[in-house]
Amino acid sequence: MTNTTKLLFGIHMHQPVDNFDWVIEHGVEVCYGPFFEVMSKYPEFRFSVHCSGWLMEQIKEKHPKLYKQISTLAKKGSIEFFSAGYYEPILSVIPGQDRVTQVDLLSDSIEKQFKQRPKGLWLTERVWESSLIPDLNKAGIKYTVMDDYHFQCAGFDEEILDGYYMSEEGGAQIGLFPISKKLRYAIPFLNVETAIKAIKSYTREKNSAAIIFDDAEKFGMWPGTHEWVYAKGWLERFVQAVIADEAIETMHYGTYYEQEKTRGIAYLPNVSYYEMGEWSLRANDALKLEAFKQEMGHDRYENEGVKFLKGGIWKNFLVKYEESNRIHKRTLELSKARESVKKPSFDKALYKAQTNDSLWHGVFGGLYLPNLRDNAYRYIIEAEDIRYGKKSLLVSDENELDGYEKVKAVTPKYIFRFDAAHGGQMVEFDNRKACFNWQNTLTRRKEAYHQRLLENKPQEAPIAAEDGIDTIHHAMTQVDDSLRDAIIYDWYLKNSFVDHISDANFSADNFRHCNFHEFGDFANQPFVCKSDKKSVTFSRDGGLFFPQKVETSLQKTYTPKTEGFDFEISLKTKVEGDFNYVLEHNFHFGEYEHITVNSEVLEEQGSINGTDFLEIYDAYLKQKIIIKLEAVCDIYYYQLKTLSQSEHGFDLSVQGVSFAMVVPFNETLRLKGSLEVLDV
Repeated sequence: MTNTTKLLFGIHMHQPVDNFDWVIEHGVEVCYGPFFEVMSKYPEFRFSVHCSGWLMEQIKEKHPKLYKQISTLAKKGSIEFFSAGYYEPILSVIPGQDRVTQVDLLSDSIEKQFKQRPKGLWLTERVWESSLIPDLNKAGIKYTVMDDYHFQCAGFDEEILDGYYMSEEGGAQIGLFPISKKLRYAIPFLNVETAIKAIKSYTREKNSAAIIFDDAEKFGMWPGTHEWVYAKGWLERFVQAVIADEAIETMHYGTYYEQEKTRGIAYLPNVSYYEMGEWSLRANDALKLEAFKQEMGHDRYENEGVKFLKGGIWKNFLVKYEESNRIHKRTLELSKARESVKKPSFDKALYKAQTNDSLWHGVFGGLYLPNLRDNAYRYIIEAEDIRYGKKSLLVSDENELDGYEKVKAVTPKYIFRFDAAHGGQMVEFDNRKACFNWQNTLTRRKEAYHQRLLENKPQEAPIAAEDGIDTIHHAMTQVDDSLRDAIIYDWYLKNSFVDHISDANFSADNFRHCNFHEFGDFANQPFVCKSDKKSVTFSRDGGLFFPQKVETSLQKTYTPKTEGFDFEISLKTKVEGDFNYVLEHNFHFGEYEHITVNSEVLEEQGSINGTDFLEIYDAYLKQKIIIKLEAVCDIYYYQLKTLSQSEHGFDLSVQGVSFAMVVPFNETLRLKGSLEVLDV
């Protein structure tokens, strides 16, 4: 008698908190709706579902038919629900108390709506650290899922990963299920017969399990999958074939966990799926990793190298992108403040801000999508507004772990943050009423996937799937000159009140291309910070370089007031000659088509000569940002754009507008000014 394979089949449904309505509508139309329409016909097919809390809220409120289908399948015993953090945080990067609370929030919601208390947990982005185990125990979690790659990184062979293993941390225990890469690449991309064959290959022992838990979006939202899965009937034929095959038994993870013995003990390293480790590396290292894989060869890598050739860990994103780290450390700061605030509305804003999507970048836009960062800051600012009320104060901290002070100027309407580590620059500019951060810009960086464009070589066509469709990891990308021209890298962060010392050749064009002549060392170096109750001063004893260093000092003071702040900048150097001092600002807006600069419509690139102010009208928020100087300057600006990879190929997105206020000087400079925000 042949062994029966237990099919543990699960789907993970998630959309970022406050994602666009049209994205949710599209997801329901092409993916979630059709999926549960098919599954409703076959209640005997046992499967597992994880749906992030915010997405289930949207489904319940706006898509009652879909919600009823899910509820009905749950009542019939078809669905086993998995928990996770309610707003889909990466659990390893939020405090332990928040982990427990977020998991409890989703488990409570599932129990209330569907009358079952989850014992399994979907591990967001499969980011694993063993330190999670005690907190998951506190939240009532008995088992979780992660890729077989996690186990291979610890030395396990692929052929024995057909059941669950036990692990522990400080005596707290948890079951670990390895998700099959073979099944992830087969379902739903290969034809039904091949997918069934892949499932039935797990027959090593009597209790062997074929384990698959993957993104629901692969069933309709990924390019080409809606037609394949629904129009051509893949899903229905697959479910029918599984039910009809006596050698396959669909089973819930919980049932398998309770009925079957563990395969043994496993201790796994800090790891996520392979692609995540690759994405988390800096560009040059990611290219080296790919070169090592190619040198090893596909077969040797799959058979041997997968255990040893690894990328980085997920937390590298906090090292790779200062903008990501800034958002993350702001949420940690707020988590510490929760006990003193003690308001449910504050807690809810904090938990929403902890959603993972704005902190990293892979095949999907993530950090590169301004709207996702906007959503994170929306709830950071909402929590801050609850925290501070009508107070006005200066607060300093070192939350970003770089050893330098950050100073937060809180006023009744606005919050400004300045960073000593990065030139005493403004790194946050919050409109408290609108919960919008005008400083939410993104620096243009080298990414590994830029290499293909820069080499000016056509991409090799992927090997076509013989009996199905390609995954997005193998999808063909069209490359043209406009994309290549958009690849520009910045050597300093795109904050505001960035100090440059240049010459008469400084222009709008070399400003945009970031290849102007820089004499000073003030734009990307730390400053010393001193503050009192009224103002904060940043100073640096640096230099101008010709190429030898000539001692030069720069000091700038910010003094908050009701509608903004006054500033004073002084520079002293022993160099004689004519220079341009360039005060750079980078601002982000909600709608760029409705921005005017000094009463003129915002262009891709522009200049204003002989003025003493920069006036930006944000029609989206109906406010003006006015930077006034006690000096005449020329202003150059351009739209700050980044090129990122997405499931569709490459995307250009506007991350802000870069402004250069250019003031001539000789030897010494003393510049006074103000930043004000006015309602219109």
